[in-house]
Amino acid sequence: MFLPENYRKIATDGIWNNNIVFGQNLALCPLLAVTGTATNGLGMGLATLVVITASNALISITRNLIPSQIRIPIFVLLIAALVTLVDILMNAWAHELYKVLGLFIALIVTNCALLGRAEAFASKQPVKEALWDGIMMGIGFLLVLVALGAAREISSTGTLFANASLLLGESFRFLEVTVIPNYQGFLLMALPPGGFIMLAFLIVGKRLIDQKLAYNHTHAGGKTMPEAIIDKETPAPISTISIAD
Repeated sequence: MFLPENYRKIATDGIWNNNIVFGQNLALCPLLAVTGTATNGLGMGLATLVVITASNALISITRNLIPSQIRIPIFVLLIAALVTLVDILMNAWAHELYKVLGLFIALIVTNCALLGRAEAFASKQPVKEALWDGIMMGIGFLLVLVALGAAREISSTGTLFANASLLLGESFRFLEVTVIPNYQGFLLMALPPGGFIMLAFLIVGKRLIDQKLAYNHTHAGGKTMPEAIIDKETPAPISTISIAD
């Protein structure tokens, strides 16, 4: 069963084309602060996924009841209430992870991506579309957090999802992997500058993939990309009419 076209577009925008980090350049503070390991990135990503999905759905449901003049403060209050609920639940059920993430759980309230999706999408769309947008945007952000955390963890300590069983529960023990045995470590990747460096590599990688996709799209008719660009930009020649004597 295939998704309708609008749902497919929402999915591709959320995960890739309009990704919170790669496309909108938002939520960089928690992204760089908590991605020292893939486990921390996974925990923060799941918390953000729950909040953005719930906030999108709640704002879409109440969009006709909220006066437009005070919609932004109300959006912030709704998001803050959801973040408080997630904060309490994490403190109760994932206390070790809660201690690691600390203040950054509460700071989800100030994540511009949540308020941006509330204003630009959820407040103007039906519940199903808003819910789907929240899920896809949350998954896109989650994937970036895990990818950045994994890259930094492997390069800094040679492990992957270290202490996942302690932070997320015994059911996540299977994630713990030693990628590079007897690795001496690379301290820079565990520090904040390493987060900026690794994020830059990820952004470059996405740009290269986008260029490759654009090349494949332009490579129609057996033409190379430069030829296709020249054909597209060069105006068609004006035909001349020969008049016989």
